[in-house]
Amino acid sequence: MVLPVAFFAVFFAWPVVSIVERGLRPDGHWELGRFGETLSRPDILDVLWFTLWQALASTALTLLVALPGAYVFARFDFPGKKLLRAVVTVPFVLPTVMVGTAFLALVGRRGLLDEWWGVRLDTGVWAILLAHVFFNYAVVVRTVGGLWSQLDPRQEEAARVLGASRWRAWRTVTLPALAPSVAAAGLMVFLFTASSFGIVQILGGPAYSTLETEIYRQTADRLQLSTAAVLTMVQFVMVGAVLAVHARTVRRRETALKLVPAERTARRPRGAGQWALLGGVLLSVALLILAPLGVLVERSFATPGGYGLDYYRALQSVDENGTFLVPMTDTIVNSLQYALAATGIAVVIGGLAAAALTRRAGRLVRGFDALLMLPLGVSAVTVGFGFLITLDEPPLDLRASWILVPLAQALVGVPFVVRIMLPVLRAVDERLREAAAVLGASPRRAWREVDLPLVRRALLIAAGFAFAVSLGEFGATVFIARPDNPTLPVAVARLLSRPGELNYGQAMALSTILMVVCAVSLLLLERLRSDRTSGEF
Repeated sequence: MVLPVAFFAVFFAWPVVSIVERGLRPDGHWELGRFGETLSRPDILDVLWFTLWQALASTALTLLVALPGAYVFARFDFPGKKLLRAVVTVPFVLPTVMVGTAFLALVGRRGLLDEWWGVRLDTGVWAILLAHVFFNYAVVVRTVGGLWSQLDPRQEEAARVLGASRWRAWRTVTLPALAPSVAAAGLMVFLFTASSFGIVQILGGPAYSTLETEIYRQTADRLQLSTAAVLTMVQFVMVGAVLAVHARTVRRRETALKLVPAERTARRPRGAGQWALLGGVLLSVALLILAPLGVLVERSFATPGGYGLDYYRALQSVDENGTFLVPMTDTIVNSLQYALAATGIAVVIGGLAAAALTRRAGRLVRGFDALLMLPLGVSAVTVGFGFLITLDEPPLDLRASWILVPLAQALVGVPFVVRIMLPVLRAVDERLREAAAVLGASPRRAWREVDLPLVRRALLIAAGFAFAVSLGEFGATVFIARPDNPTLPVAVARLLSRPGELNYGQAMALSTILMVVCAVSLLLLERLRSDRTSGEF
């Protein structure tokens, strides 16, 4: 636990505490009365209420839509499965600003639905909820489906042989085994939607605001650090409460599971019901995932003179206004390098943390488990500003170092590594380790021969998620990325903030490139994962 604790203490707790201290202790004296003043304001109370209920609604809707998809990807084998699994993960790496823009082009004024059927969804909250489903669909499919695909179906079949109906066998055998993964996925979706920034900023407009958008407004627009500090502390309390409930309810349900290679559980659909389920999932993916992505691709080729590659060619030149000091093609290389470095950091830190949480017990370790999830629910704006304030003096003067961006991105990747690996690690039957020890294996060899083959799949899934999250991280990176080394999400946001057809078209082209890079990377990961797991069990 030493390295993960040190990492979070230096690169998360220290920056956040520094920002809160500057807001609530400007003259060396704590101004705790700011809490009462801020939380009694009607506009702030409206923000708190909207943040809570839209996060709950978004989480429920995402689980309702994505759980059938998790089952299909886990249990069915069909043509194009690997490609489709990579495609559904693409939305998760898009900058949230870009997600909002895509849905605005789809369901907003003069969007596709408005042009074809005269239907607009941007005047209410439905556009925000659907955008959150679009963004978080892959979280449920990957987190729940990863474990579901390794559950031995013979356990459920045994219950059927003993007289249980299909529904009762699933409810009493499979559902309890999946409960930790479902709860972990729901927790991550809730934290992401509660701290939603770009989506609410674009689709919510002045009518809707979350804690994240309000913190940004109070910090960047009004320079009210005291109000931003109070709202940051409210985020801590809300996230801490959610994590406490999660820890008390999920840990009691974790049991040893019989895991098998995913290749042994997937089979072609049988019967009309399974084919109908597959068709329904494919239809929902087409409407919720492919349609918004298709809008982005179409806009990237739609030039004033007709469809063409003008916007892509413009990416090769340096910006005349000096906003970008390098060609956009160099930005792609920067993003990939940052993402690879952040993935390495996240896998090491998250892997060590998951191993520690598996082998140890006690309140201290359970508290550390909750701490690992805080970066998902705490304002990225706060973390970004905190990096600028705290990491600018020796011995950690990192403001001029390239590693600063991967460190910020890894903060968001570590929770995914832990949450994906932890259920699988805890599901390994302890008797397997004991049998290896009886046969003379050392603890290190027992880990290599027993745990590692079962956990390798989850490790590769976690690495893929960490890479995707790092590639699309925006909230903190926007404050620390330099103009001569921007990332793709930062470049897209800067282009969208500037008027003109060319800037908008370049933003669409960059977003399309980001989608393609992510899809190719995840497709390679799928192939690598299959090759390495096919003959080792």
